[in-house]
Amino acid sequence: MAATHATAIERSYGSWRRLTGFVLVALTVVWAVAVVRAPIDSVQGVIQKILYVHPPLAFGAYLGFALTAIGGALYLWRGDPAWDRVARSAAEVGVLFCTLVIVTGPIWAKGTWGRWWSWDLRLTLTLLLWFVYLAYLLLRSFTEGSERTARFAAVYGIAGLAVIPLNYFAIDLAAGRAIHPENLGGDSLGAGMGWPFLLGVLVNLAAFAHLFVRRVEVEGLRADAAERLASIPGGMAEGESWST
Repeated sequence: MAATHATAIERSYGSWRRLTGFVLVALTVVWAVAVVRAPIDSVQGVIQKILYVHPPLAFGAYLGFALTAIGGALYLWRGDPAWDRVARSAAEVGVLFCTLVIVTGPIWAKGTWGRWWSWDLRLTLTLLLWFVYLAYLLLRSFTEGSERTARFAAVYGIAGLAVIPLNYFAIDLAAGRAIHPENLGGDSLGAGMGWPFLLGVLVNLAAFAHLFVRRVEVEGLRADAAERLASIPGGMAEGESWST
């Protein structure tokens, strides 16, 4: 495998970490105030306010898996291990967000449908999306350290991207047989709900950016440590890698 040391960009992630952390804290405060002040839905009641958390989390998961595919594609093209580290980091943060989607969904479902889970098409595809990228991470954790593994993971990450449009358009594909509400449109939200929802999206994107930057920074530090260890007689063998 090509040299694994951290790039100059990876070493600069400390500054990005501080910036994204500040933005995240500031947005979270404004978002929390907006959610408290948002009107209570006349049908669902206060449980409807999970709207400002649940769908935005899905956007974070989509972003993570899209960056996994992009990082994998750039690794296949350029052969630079830094892009492989980007793909792995994005997948980890994406799986975290997808896990939170699966956790918050049943909470909302229990409050509105009266049951924790239903094999609705979107719910099923969300679970499939989670399993696809969980398998990606398991693959990386068990077989980390070789160029062959990185290339296979890159192809797998790109292929898994096909589940995202299926998940997003699941309501349309169900042709009226889904109990999940339709995708939000310009006039889907009631008065006073659009602003806190937008803030929820921004908060989740800021949270994703902060966690992603921190994860890539850690990967860069690991790569530098592995490079130094490999230069020591009797240190890490060539091609060997630390597992997280």
